[in-house]
Amino acid sequence: MRDFRWPPPPDGGPRTYGPGPSAPRSGRPALPDPETELVTTPHGVRLERLVTGNGDPVTVFAHGLGSGISTTRPLGSAVTGRKIFFQFRGHGRSEAPEGRWSYADLARDLRAVADLGGATQALGVSLGAGALCRVLWESPERFSRVVFVLPAVLDEPRPDAARRRLTELLTAVRSGDAAEVAEAVAAEVPPAVRNTPAGWAYLRQRVDQLTRDGLATGLASLPEQVAVRERSDLAAVTAPALVIGCVGDDLHPVAVAEQLAETLPSATLHVYDRPGLFWAHRADLRERISEFLNP
Repeated sequence: MRDFRWPPPPDGGPRTYGPGPSAPRSGRPALPDPETELVTTPHGVRLERLVTGNGDPVTVFAHGLGSGISTTRPLGSAVTGRKIFFQFRGHGRSEAPEGRWSYADLARDLRAVADLGGATQALGVSLGAGALCRVLWESPERFSRVVFVLPAVLDEPRPDAARRRLTELLTAVRSGDAAEVAEAVAAEVPPAVRNTPAGWAYLRQRVDQLTRDGLATGLASLPEQVAVRERSDLAAVTAPALVIGCVGDDLHPVAVAEQLAETLPSATLHVYDRPGLFWAHRADLRERISEFLNP
């Protein structure tokens, strides 16, 4: 049986055990991370930001829990205009204020980055989708178009699986052991690609990022919290919305995507038929997002 091992194969893999097919192992090295900047927000928290592209519209991209700019950039590859990617507090080079954090704090980060960059459109993934819901709950007319990818929480806390996953990841990052971090991150990679060059490249990138930048302990309480007090209040949001979910994802129940699409008056729901959305449907996902956001 082929299973997960760390460190990665030096030649790009895949590494196999026992008899099995072989092939050239010519995995390409990962591209270097782009140069980002730290911006000071009106609420006093400096956040890491990357701006690409030119012109209108301006779209802000909000990442998921424990992820960052590198995971949202591919979603904007076909989106026209200026694109603003950033790291929430406690992620990457962004500051990590002391105390307990809430979705109101994340919404403040998202709103500040959007306001500073003049963003009129927004896309949120998982945690970022929750923060986007919170912004719209407070200011229903803030964005002209919005995309929610794998929304995980509305007015009920996230499932126990999400809490366990985050606890394992935070524990691994605090240990400073790259192998332990890799073991926790490996759960993000579908078994079918876990021992392939693409799977190893993803693991390498995530482990390098997490061991370098860490994750703030203030994130630990977020899975127990809700994004909005009453999801019915989101019915005041009139902007066109695209809601994307998938079946079989324990961390992002498809019911949450369905509830959000039912609540938003101008929402389009698309549900993929299996988990591993960013691996199995990446090209279709990018095309669907760009067709919705591009003028």
